[in-house]
Amino acid sequence: MNTLDQLKQFTTVVADTGDFNAMRAYTPRDATTNPSLILKAVQQEAYKPLFSATVAAHKGKGIDAIVDQVLIRFGLEILNIVPGRVSTEVDARLSFDTAGTIAKARELIGLYAASGIGKERVLIKIAATWEGIQAATVLEKEGIHCNLTLLFSPVQAAACAEGGITLISPFVGRILDWYKKRDGKDFTAEEDPGVQSVRFIYAYYKHYGYQTEVMGASFRNVGEILALAGCDLLTISPDLLNQLQGMSEPVERKLVPGHAAVAPIKLDTREPAFRYALNNDAMATEKLAEGIRAFAVDAAKLEGLISAAL
Repeated sequence: MNTLDQLKQFTTVVADTGDFNAMRAYTPRDATTNPSLILKAVQQEAYKPLFSATVAAHKGKGIDAIVDQVLIRFGLEILNIVPGRVSTEVDARLSFDTAGTIAKARELIGLYAASGIGKERVLIKIAATWEGIQAATVLEKEGIHCNLTLLFSPVQAAACAEGGITLISPFVGRILDWYKKRDGKDFTAEEDPGVQSVRFIYAYYKHYGYQTEVMGASFRNVGEILALAGCDLLTISPDLLNQLQGMSEPVERKLVPGHAAVAPIKLDTREPAFRYALNNDAMATEKLAEGIRAFAVDAAKLEGLISAAL
């Protein structure tokens, strides 16, 4: 049995891509996308016809509406391949707009419903700002399940759990990037600050009995992935899925409910404490802001491609 198949015994594997062919090759349960991945996909020759047809079918609508149609069309194609759920992202430019995020999420769910897809197969992906978490808390009460992304700190994770959020995506590799740049050194998988962050969050959730699922994301190497074997879910890029499929290294479960050595102290998730804790974490503050900016840039580029197609 290859390493990927062994990993699937402990962890739900999710494809971190907008490439349908990659999804078929690695048989993940779920798939997650973001504006950057969709932008990359629509520029590939294989997906240009799908993109062009979607834009043409909705050419009388505004750019915002056509962007949503493109996201939904890719989501529908993904749901024909994976047996589980697809994550579809709210525009990053709404990251500090609770009401705007709620409205956009309802629109996206409505578009999926119009194509016969129920809420249970969609995760609305929202940046884990204070405003984003509040929006997701409201949406979850309406039965709209959310995936809180750009998550870098324990206080973000704790607030998501308190809000009854379905799933969070802590960004392992981006945390590593920040510490490598700051410290000017490499880290082993066990030392990796991103790995340690996810292990803490996993232990915290299991200790306090939260139902929110932890999905490690944004990996830089297979060492990080194997160091988190046993995490609820791991979303992995096609390159790393390919590496795992080509390996025969035995996989040891690293994350096990109830095996945390020390009971984590419960974090204060009220707004003033949340904002202070996030502000006090330079890595989380910088990477959250950087991630929102990058997703916003790619969302604007996608709008540009649609304008050009029109």
